[in-house]
Amino acid sequence: MTVKKDARQPSGGIPPDKRAVEYLANERTFLAWVRTSVAVISLGFVVAKFGLWFGELAARVAPQIERARTGASIPIGISMIAFGGLLTVLAAWRFHVVNRNIDRGDVKADRWLVVLSTVLVALLSVVMIGYMILSVERL
Repeated sequence: MTVKKDARQPSGGIPPDKRAVEYLANERTFLAWVRTSVAVISLGFVVAKFGLWFGELAARVAPQIERARTGASIPIGISMIAFGGLLTVLAAWRFHVVNRNIDRGDVKADRWLVVLSTVLVALLSVVMIGYMILSVERL
């Protein structure tokens, strides 16, 4: 018995009846990236506001002492907010690329977004650790 090949399915591609599963998996992945972006943005906001709050607290507790600077918390927080926004844009772009590949029946693993976000989070972590060490030494 010979199997008739579907003209819509490229060689080694995704069968049309399985594409819905691929689309839904792609959407779940996109939403996971968005949740991660929201978490990074929120953490950046907290870091930036914490520096401002800490300065206000110091001014109220000891008004005779010169108001403490916020240090690097604002630039670090803004960097985290920008990084979270960038992650959202990259996730949306990747979502559309994968959907287009699913339409073509050709989906391959592409790790560049994972590598990029890993490197950026690692760099941001090093900056945060350095900032925390320098902040503790000033106290």
